[in-house]
Parts: sequence; C-alpha cells; structure tokens
Amino acid sequence: MKALIIGGAGFVGSYLIDHLLNDCGWSVAVTKLEHETIEEREDISIFNLDILDKNAINKLLEYVRPDYIFHLAAQSSVSLSWKNPSLTIDVNIKGSVNVLDAIRELDYKPRVLLIGSGEEYGHILPDETPIAETNPTRPGNIYAATKACQNMIGKIYADAYQMDVIMVRAFNHIGPKQAPMFVVADFCKQVAEIEKGLRDPVIKVGNLSAKRDFTDVRDVVRAYSLLIQKGEKGETYNVGSGKAVAIEDILKMILEMSKVEIKVEVDHDKLRPVDVAIIEADVSKFISCTNWQPEINLLNTIQSTINYWRLAL
Repeated sequence: MKALIIGGAGFVGSYLIDHLLNDCGWSVAVTKLEHETIEEREDISIFNLDILDKNAINKLLEYVRPDYIFHLAAQSSVSLSWKNPSLTIDVNIKGSVNVLDAIRELDYKPRVLLIGSGEEYGHILPDETPIAETNPTRPGNIYAATKACQNMIGKIYADAYQMDVIMVRAFNHIGPKQAPMFVVADFCKQVAEIEKGLRDPVIKVGNLSAKRDFTDVRDVVRAYSLLIQKGEKGETYNVGSGKAVAIEDILKMILEMSKVEIKVEVDHDKLRPVDVAIIEADVSKFISCTNWQPEINLLNTIQSTINYWRLAL
C-alpha cells in the first residue's frame, strides 16, 4: 500500500510516518511547507506543498497516486485561532476543499482520512457526556468552527461524489516532541526549564478546571491507520481515550515528577476567551469498527514528555 501524509512535518506526522513504515510496512510519501523540515530517510519521499495551491496538489496526486491519504495539514492551535482567524479559516477550510477537489478529479478513488477535533462539539451539555458522533456540534472557538466546517464538507464530498472519505474527531493527543503551545507540553517544558535553573521556580498556568480527553500520540496514529483501512466512507469517528481528566490533575502529576519545589501562578494570557468545561469522547463506534485499545497510559505519556524536554533543553 502507498500512503500520502499531507502535512507531515508536525507533531503527529513524525509518529504517523514511523508507524506506517515500521508497523504497517507501507510505502510512504509526505508533504511539508517549504520552510518546514522532515528528517530525510531512504524509505520516504518528501515533497514541498502548500494546500492553498490547488494546482500543486493536483500535480502531486497524479505523481504519487496514493492508495491512502491522511490529511493532517492544519492550523491546529486554539489560542492562535483567536489571534489569527483568517489564517485558520484559509488553511483549515479553503485548504481542505482544495485537497478534496483535487482528489475528486483523479481517475481513481483513494481512501481519505480527514482529521478533525473533539473541539468541534463545543458547548457540551451536562447530559451529553461522554459525547457521541451524533451529538450536535456547537463550536466555541474559531479553530473548532473551521474543523466542524471541514467535517461537513467531507461528508458532502463523500455523498455527492461517491468519494471514499472518512472523518475523524480526534480528542487531545499528547507526547514527546509536541509544541509547548499545548498544555501538557507547556507544563513539562516549564518544569524542565526550572530544574535547569533557566527560570524562576514558578509555573504559569491557564484554566485548570477544564477537563479534557487525553491520548498518547502513538496510540492516536495507530487509530488513524486502522480507521483508514476499516472505517465506513462518509462516517465520522471519535478518537480518544474515553475518559476526561482535569488539567489540574495533569499538573499535579507533572509537579510530582519535578526534581524541585515549584509554585503555581495563573497567567491571564493563557486563559481563552471561551472555554468548554468538559470534553470527553464516546469512542464505542470507533472501537466497534477497529477493535483499537490504547496501549500507553497517561502517567507514562507524561513521564516520557517531561524526559523529552529535559534532554531537549
């Protein structure tokens, strides 16, 4: 099988490349933006691609002719989406339409996995937790709105053009190498910096009461490969652990792993204009389809993440 990863230079992309090569044994091609870097390897083909350039997408697809396409390219930061909504809309909606339209014009039908987010559900009512794919989406931020739109467009393309498109709503995935704009990586990096004397022994935090569904990125990429093989076209699947954990509890785990005493202070710049109290996935549909189960527990993920930052700094 030949897989194409669109947007493979990010956090998830590196893990997906390793999984598809080492565990699935597939041929892998991957795209990145011109300024991004991906480790050169003999067993992957790397291409520069801007998904806002549809002609470039057409040429690449005709050249690679993949069996499976993983669409990872996105502006994936909620906080950045508040600061730069236009960029988020361009990349996540216009870019995704370009990708789907280029695939539609091929003379064959590859399987496509569109990666969305649990943030799409937005303002979840108390009796809606854990939240299933059939629940209404009420996006509470710009990023979530663009991903909800991508999901709807993917469904339209699957139905109207009989394209083999599968949609994912991925909940929070974490692990080593994640950028510190995301909460677990942020906390782990701050602790590692404090341990090395690079900053005062004070960790800056945002909203600690929010509860989120966290899964190790290595388990998430296994989920993606299973879904692109076994998922039903036109369907949406939640991918997550199925258990929400308070950010406060995550912080406690990280502080317990610290080698020094650390105080906690709220940084108002880290607070979002709107925040959802709890986001927890109902993953029964996904598990029924794939028999996937997470293999790496949260404590081990956090330990490996903080160790990554201790070595990286």
